[in-house]
Amino acid sequence: MKSQKIDNFSRRNFLKTSILASGGMLIGFNLLTACKPEAVMPVDIESLNFNDFNAFIKISNDGYITIFSPNPEIGQGVKTSMPMIIAEELDVEWSKVSVIQGVLDTKNFKRQIAGGSQSIRSSWDAFRQTGATAKQMLVNAAAIKWNVDASTCKASKGIITNANGDKLGYGEVVKEAALLEVPEDVKLKEIKDYTIIGQEIVNVDMDKIIFGKPLFGLDYKAEGMVYASVLRPPIFGQKLESFDASEAKKINGVLDVITIGEKVRKYIQLGKKNWTFKLSETDKVVVIAENTWAAIKGKKALSAIWLDDTKLESTEDHNNILTKILDTKKSNIRREDGNVEKAFSTADKVVEKTYHSPFLPHNCMEPMNFYADVTADKIHLVGPVQTPEYAAAVVADMLGYDANNVHLEMTRMGGGFGRRLYGDFVYEAAEISAVIKKPVKLISTREDDMTTGIYKPSVKYRIKAALKDGKVTSYHLKEAAIGSNMYGSIPNFFPAGCIPNYKVETGNYKSNITTGAWRAPYTNFLAFAEQSFFDELAIELNVDPIQLRIDLLKNVKETDDKRIEYSGQRMEDTIKLVREKANWGKTPEGVYQGFAAYYSHNTHVAEIAEIELKNGLPIIKKVIVAVDCGVVVNPSGARNQVEGGVLDGIGHAMYADFSFKNGKPEYENFDSYRLIRMNETPQVEVHFVKNNLSPTGLGEPGLPPAGGAVSNAINAALGKRMYKQPFVKELKKRNVLG
Repeated sequence: MKSQKIDNFSRRNFLKTSILASGGMLIGFNLLTACKPEAVMPVDIESLNFNDFNAFIKISNDGYITIFSPNPEIGQGVKTSMPMIIAEELDVEWSKVSVIQGVLDTKNFKRQIAGGSQSIRSSWDAFRQTGATAKQMLVNAAAIKWNVDASTCKASKGIITNANGDKLGYGEVVKEAALLEVPEDVKLKEIKDYTIIGQEIVNVDMDKIIFGKPLFGLDYKAEGMVYASVLRPPIFGQKLESFDASEAKKINGVLDVITIGEKVRKYIQLGKKNWTFKLSETDKVVVIAENTWAAIKGKKALSAIWLDDTKLESTEDHNNILTKILDTKKSNIRREDGNVEKAFSTADKVVEKTYHSPFLPHNCMEPMNFYADVTADKIHLVGPVQTPEYAAAVVADMLGYDANNVHLEMTRMGGGFGRRLYGDFVYEAAEISAVIKKPVKLISTREDDMTTGIYKPSVKYRIKAALKDGKVTSYHLKEAAIGSNMYGSIPNFFPAGCIPNYKVETGNYKSNITTGAWRAPYTNFLAFAEQSFFDELAIELNVDPIQLRIDLLKNVKETDDKRIEYSGQRMEDTIKLVREKANWGKTPEGVYQGFAAYYSHNTHVAEIAEIELKNGLPIIKKVIVAVDCGVVVNPSGARNQVEGGVLDGIGHAMYADFSFKNGKPEYENFDSYRLIRMNETPQVEVHFVKNNLSPTGLGEPGLPPAGGAVSNAINAALGKRMYKQPFVKELKKRNVLG
């Protein structure tokens, strides 16, 4: 099952760090030192004298350590948790560690991406190996200095000791250690000996966030920088015919009005269209100004004519299209086991339901922005992007530069959720700078993000199951989507392997509306549909909903199907933990529970939502969550991720709606687009399954089961089954909410 894939992946990462060339250790961040126990972290660590250990490690003479975190930070906590792994194996005190965001470095860093909840999982073995290797080299240097065998020396809390009781701090041997041969085989710590991993560590940026220190892309400024606001087509697929900038140029602070698009069109003509994403072939009008306000005001004053030669799409049309896709026999089969149709023909009963979710924008609190300075010999990029290497490569290729001449710095992001995987705003900023020959800061508004961005696809699922002799004998899932379909191994998630006759197929409508990854892609809605459906099957079979899942999991535990990624045993253990913690079925009168469990991003999650009725209205009071994500690196950060995912899932399932009319989005800002509010957030109680397995994803897995758990709780409380998101809209249609 999934363990083999994890082992192979880990083995590859281990080799990446073990096979070390003379140029330096293959680490993935910089270490700037460990310290003597009596040392106190200085206020200004930059004032210390640091020595190069190699391309990645520097150790101060005073014995302080700074760890450069390589991956983009979007609130998932990797800027804290990744350095914790290094510090653990390096054997230093966390109180003596400072952390700095690394820049894009394709030579020395690996997988500098924030996506798929894979940062910790992909780096776990490599980062442990990195810390342990650095420690061993420091120990070896001390042993040489003392003229003793390194095996008689030990390192702890940044101090190396020998059998005679002599002591040396890491900073006292860093120069010598940097010249030594890199050991190929070092000993890693036993999990029971961890002193940093597993501890509650405060976010390393917490003070800066609280006091409003510059951290985010919007905070970045540079000398001589101007600001840019881009006018894009109001309808997806339209092209610019002409524009009038006379009124915009009258606004105080507006410097110029230009168009961009030529470089993109040439780039696309070279056959790179599929490599990039959301590179519009049309011209865009750009207002250049001295400040953000002038740029945005200038854009609003522009008058543009767009060619109306594209189909004006609407939500009503989309709904009809999705239904037709479900009704047609033509589709792409993603997985097929047994004989589904034969099982249906001999069933005691067939249950069939259809579920629907709308497009959804990402709604990052920090709108898209990026800084670019394109000069004759180099390109300097700074800002919030989840895929820095990809973005830098596209910019270099698009503008005809060598990739080595692109320097990209990452800032902390005010939300990503998949939106910042796509670097369209980076490409725009770079092209603007290339045209005006000045450093520029591209600024988007909330309306820009919501009306001209990238959306979660609108999806319908039709699920059909056959029941025979009290068992589920056949299962058929069909997906219809606008823009793109489920991908990869999703068809191999639960309930694959649990039901002998199993089929997943997809159909698609190609739209001008841009769609892409949205936190927990596809599983964010698929989990609600499937987990709601299994509750209906439990009712039909007159069995406990949790027991139905456990009984089905017995089948996958016995299979040798290598396609299946999730673990039946780990999922069962997770379900049993949440059942125990939530006191399933034994709550006080007036408390209604709903259960859901799902596997995504290599993590098993089970959730039970509790609802109470107030004046006949459902109020979500509490969600109990059990998670198997392997070793928990930072419990406080891990809880934060799960809690955030659950609230995100509940908020969008309950309230979020998005529609199109005459080709335009009908929502532009938070005054009309509904998000969950503070007084609507339930208590989220998180429990982790304890084991010593390698860590798996956490940024996304908490979200998918949330909608299903709430939906099933609503049905328990009101006898109203939810088939369409948002639930509030459906409840109003049924006169439940008035």
